[in-house]
Amino acid sequence: QLQASGGGLVQAGDSLRLSCVANGRIYSSSVMGWFRRPPGKEREFVSAIRWGVGNTYYTRSVEGRFTISRNKAENTVYLQMNNLKLEDTATYYCARSYSGLSTVEKDYADWGQGTLVTVSS
Repeated sequence: QLQASGGGLVQAGDSLRLSCVANGRIYSSSVMGWFRRPPGKEREFVSAIRWGVGNTYYTRSVEGRFTISRNKAENTVYLQMNNLKLEDTATYYCARSYSGLSTVEKDYADWGQGTLVTVSS
């Protein structure tokens, strides 16, 4: 139901924009989030946006560098990633929550397949 894309190999300091398209309508009460799993580590929260009102939330390590946004007409959520760092290397997942704004993985019911972002020096 969620299709993520946009990953790739970039150098430190570069930018990438990830996209996540949802099949079907995204309800205003839903929250769309991005998580990531660095190599050898657990999946972690990155950012989220309330679909209806557009409130956003970021984990501290990406604040000021990443921007989450949405296009309601296209049922698409984006993650603009600027000034990428080596530690941003991870598989990025988009997800949908019906439980409100949350940084907790278990609160997200629907998941995309993941897109790999590799940042090199």
